[in-house]
Amino acid sequence: MQERPEIAPWKVAVGGLGAVGRKVAEALDAGLPGLALAAVSARDRSRAGPILASFREPVPLLPLAELAAAADVVVECAPAAALPEIAEPALKAGRRLVVISVGALLSNEGLIELAARHGGQIIVPTGALIGLDAVSAAAEGRIRSVRMKTRKPVKGLAGAPFLAERGIALDGIREPTKIFEGSAREAAKGFPANLNVAVALGLAGIGPDRTRLEIWADPTIERNTHEIEVEADSASFSMRIANVPTEDNPRTGRITALSVIACLRKLRAPLRVGT
Repeated sequence: MQERPEIAPWKVAVGGLGAVGRKVAEALDAGLPGLALAAVSARDRSRAGPILASFREPVPLLPLAELAAAADVVVECAPAAALPEIAEPALKAGRRLVVISVGALLSNEGLIELAARHGGQIIVPTGALIGLDAVSAAAEGRIRSVRMKTRKPVKGLAGAPFLAERGIALDGIREPTKIFEGSAREAAKGFPANLNVAVALGLAGIGPDRTRLEIWADPTIERNTHEIEVEADSASFSMRIANVPTEDNPRTGRITALSVIACLRKLRAPLRVGT
């Protein structure tokens, strides 16, 4: 029997060790086929120390801007404001860049041109949604409308700029209350830590300006819930997902990190399921 040739793994760097980044780095350290954790970055170096000490293999702790030089694939798991610092060096070097701060792409659209110019690629995982494959497929034809309704526990919306700018207090909410209605682009500006899912939906389908969104603060639920309805010439479909929040960050669902890990696993898999 002919032996399979040994193929060098792709080196992966993870920018951020928060609720998502830590899970992704731990999965890479435990082993994903064809991939190897090469470096990480973290805002709080003292907190990162014990995390790195728990890894099977030692990896360097680098500034965000230096991750691209250490890896073939860079995974952005940082606050949205840090996206350019991670993305620009990675795309200029022709790397694959996995982005979870999808909303920040709308204010940094030049990154897409940068990727095209240097042979890089921006990859957006499905994240906390379902059905992006179906939306992408429908977009190859004609989509008439995409509507999304997001319901979140009150604490999961705390600190959103939209609420602060309008003086909206959440403390007194005792029943489900609609606090926003507009486009996915508008939602990304007003709720940058909450609505990456809406922007991903917009990019997969008819764009963030035509994708319509409602946001509800709901004290009766404990999970981040998204309901989506799509009308297209190829199909009409609806989707619903209720995500369990992470222990560290109520704004982020546990499935977000798992989605990134699944995305990475597909990069070098001999069988890839899904568009």
